[in-house]
Amino acid sequence: MNSNAIARRLDAIQTKGAMRSSDIANVLEVRPETVSRWNQGKAFPHPNTEKQLLELEFIVDQLSDFYEPNEARLWIFSRQRLLNGETPAELIQKGRVDEVLSVVHQLRDGVYL
Repeated sequence: MNSNAIARRLDAIQTKGAMRSSDIANVLEVRPETVSRWNQGKAFPHPNTEKQLLELEFIVDQLSDFYEPNEARLWIFSRQRLLNGETPAELIQKGRVDEVLSVVHQLRDGVYL
């Protein structure tokens, strides 16, 4: 994936999820400077980190269907009863994205019933 594609993904996360570089770095367990270098095309994420970045973007995009950006950000960093008290950010770090997406779909279905 080229640097422009990574920069677009980061921009989407920042726009739809009100997430700063430091938030993204926190979720992906990298330094904020690293996210900044990706954004500038000076570096690329490792394959596993890139996968997490794409998963984060997908989750933020799903949340944007029914949450304002600041609400989406808060949701990602807040403990969730439906996730047994863990935060979506923690589960993304652990590669348990499917659990997060399952709850996002439940939320969306609840909103659109």
